[in-house]
Amino acid sequence: MNGPEDWDRYGPQDPEGPGRPCPGRGERPRIPSPRRPAEDQGPLPDVRASRPDEGPPEERRAQDERRTPKGQETPKGQEAAEGRTVPEGRETPQEPRAPEQRRPSEDAATEKDGTTDQDTAGAGLPEPPHAVLKSLLGAWALAACSPEETAAVEAHLTDCAACADEALRLRDAVGLLHPADSLDLDPLLRSRVLENCLGRRPARIPVPEWAGPYDAETAKLDALLRDMGESEWRAPVRLRWFENDRAAVRTTTVAGVIGHLMSVDGLVATALGLTDPLGAAVPEDSPSDPTERTLAYWRTAVHEESPLATREPWREQSHALIRTVAFAGRGVAELAVPYGDFRLPLRDSMLERAFECWVHAGDIADAVDYPYEAPAAHHMHGMVDLAARLLPSALAVRRRAGLAAPPRRLVEAGTPGRTLHLEVEGSGGGHWYIALDSPGALGTPDRTVAHIALDSVEFCQLAAGHVSPEDAAAGQHGERDAIRDVLFATASLSRL
Repeated sequence: MNGPEDWDRYGPQDPEGPGRPCPGRGERPRIPSPRRPAEDQGPLPDVRASRPDEGPPEERRAQDERRTPKGQETPKGQEAAEGRTVPEGRETPQEPRAPEQRRPSEDAATEKDGTTDQDTAGAGLPEPPHAVLKSLLGAWALAACSPEETAAVEAHLTDCAACADEALRLRDAVGLLHPADSLDLDPLLRSRVLENCLGRRPARIPVPEWAGPYDAETAKLDALLRDMGESEWRAPVRLRWFENDRAAVRTTTVAGVIGHLMSVDGLVATALGLTDPLGAAVPEDSPSDPTERTLAYWRTAVHEESPLATREPWREQSHALIRTVAFAGRGVAELAVPYGDFRLPLRDSMLERAFECWVHAGDIADAVDYPYEAPAAHHMHGMVDLAARLLPSALAVRRRAGLAAPPRRLVEAGTPGRTLHLEVEGSGGGHWYIALDSPGALGTPDRTVAHIALDSVEFCQLAAGHVSPEDAAAGQHGERDAIRDVLFATASLSRL
């Protein structure tokens, strides 16, 4: 146990051993008392004198004697007067000294100066190492350092040229940063990014240009079908065409129209080696006739049982056609596709299928009261061009059937002959010169005997059999027989 003398000399002690200050117990550590103004005019006090618990015993005894006022006996002298003896090597205990109270004037001076004991203790901390200060340059340039770190970095920059150059570069770089923006993404960002990417770098395996109209028109029709309900799939649709110089009409449903398109698209699919959508229902006597294939499909009545099930196989078939021609290469464009008694190269067959898809999509839109747009201008131009190129052969077929006037003179293949100037106005229009006397003859402007002017959409409606030749609002000039033959030949291009 510690005695009172140990308390006086060392303060509170840890019971586990002498010489170890005991933490806690609410005791304040013994620190030097504030200096009085009178002490400022003399030599600095000895640091060891303010710490009586440090130094050799001889020095501590001398310090105790100096601190004892004159006229007073030391505790050791008092013990001797009272008959008590102090063992050798043991210091005389001292009375506990109460900590001196700070005067109000000293408190006011401390508050006025704004410094505390902690500030005074922290002022002498060593400067951080160079590596630490260099790592703080980025945060300093962004004004993200604490006040102490900022002061240390700026003091270091006055002495280190390398760090000063780096700090200057970082501060210039911070000036290039954009201000903080909202983290909410623009809803049109995705469409703009895709448009920019497709504009800069086309698809690795792009769709051939001659298959673009079919790709576009099937996508438009698919969007129309996606917005329809099951009841609208059963809506009646009137299919119109021109046959034997008379208008023909047949009524079916939306599902029936999609089945008709899928059946005729099957001619292109089989030419490319794909599966025929009719399967075992293909007519044996005329497997490549578009009308017979459509009637064979309608006889299965599958679309009547599940109208919504018709869209998916048609959509998958159209996608398969686009994928196949995209991977097949350039040579596939001249592959022959049979249409009953005549054939078309694949590039023209895909254009013809795009034309029929657009026409029947318009029939469906009229049946369900849905707005529908015409093809793009360059796609429309290709459709008009195909019809104009087929007119000389259609005229020859009608002559053989006795439905058109005979030729005025025989013309060798590849030589100029009588010509009709077909002018198509509006979107996708142009000028075409139709040979009248022979499919192999050349139509030239200097041999023109008649002129017809039509709007592009009206010309396509005439070629689809939706407008009769007599009702076509055409600007006509020249030989009447040539004009009539060309208008009826255009209408004869239509079929179911």
